[in-house]
Amino acid sequence: MRNILAAGAIACFSLTSALAQDVEVNAETVVAVVNGTEITVGHMILLRTQLPEQYLTAPDEILFEGILEQLIDQTLLGDTVGEDTLELRLTLENESRALKAAIAIDGVIGQPFSDEAIAAAYDEAYGNLPAAPEFNASHILVATEEEAQALVVALNDGTDFAELAKEKSTGPSGPNGGELGWFGLGMMVQPFEETVLGLEVGKISAPVQTQFGWHVLILNDKRDASAPALEAVIAEITQGLQQVALNAKVNELREGGSVETMVESIDPAAIKNLDLLDQ
Repeated sequence: MRNILAAGAIACFSLTSALAQDVEVNAETVVAVVNGTEITVGHMILLRTQLPEQYLTAPDEILFEGILEQLIDQTLLGDTVGEDTLELRLTLENESRALKAAIAIDGVIGQPFSDEAIAAAYDEAYGNLPAAPEFNASHILVATEEEAQALVVALNDGTDFAELAKEKSTGPSGPNGGELGWFGLGMMVQPFEETVLGLEVGKISAPVQTQFGWHVLILNDKRDASAPALEAVIAEITQGLQQVALNAKVNELREGGSVETMVESIDPAAIKNLDLLDQ
C-alpha cells in the first residue's frame, strides 16, 4: 500500500469526521467518485481485510486515508486500460466463480461438529489401530565397506558410538552423534530398515549398504507406538469431517443440478494456448 504509514504525517480527518458526525454509514456510502466511478465504504472494508497484518495496527484515520488513496489510484490506473478485453472478462468471471464457491465452502465447513461426531471420527481412524513398532537408532555413514568394517572393529573394542559418529560420519546426523530419533516402518530405505529389524537393543550392526553409502548402526531403543490422544489430532479429525461434509454437499449439488460437458472434439492441449485469449 502506497506510503500508508507515512500518510499519518498528513492527517486528512475532514472526510472521516464528516462520516462520523453527519452520515449514517453503510457499505454503500460513497466516499469518492473517480472519473464517474464510485468508491464506497464497502470497497474500503474489503480492501482492509486483504492488508498484511503489520498495517492493521495503524490508527483508523491513517488506514482510512491510505486505503482510500489506494482505491483512487487503482481506479485511475484501471481507467487507462480502456475497453474490457476477453482475458480480463474471463479472469473476472473465474474470480467471481471462485469467490462465490469459497463463500459456499465456508458455509458448509464452518458449521461446528458435535462432540459425538468428533469422537466417532476419532474411533474410526484410531480405535482399531494396531500397535506399530517404532525404533530409535543411530548410525555412522561412510563411503566404503572397508571404512565401515573398521568402524565395527573400533566399536567392538569399546569406542564410544556418538564420538565416533561425530568424527567419522559423513551424514547430516554425524554432528549429533549419529542419532536419528524415533522412526516407524517405511520411513527408512529397505536395507537400513531390515538391519534395524534384526538388531537387539544396544547391539551394533554389521556394515550395511544403501544408495547413500555404507552404514554401521546401533539400536538405541524400540517401542510400540500407541494411538495419539484425541487432543493431539483434533485438528486433523475436524479437517476430515469438513472434507466429508464438503464432498457430500458437492455430490448433492451434482445430483440435483444440471451439468452438461461438450469436450469430445476439444484437444486437451488447447488449455496451454494463450493465443486463444487474443481472438
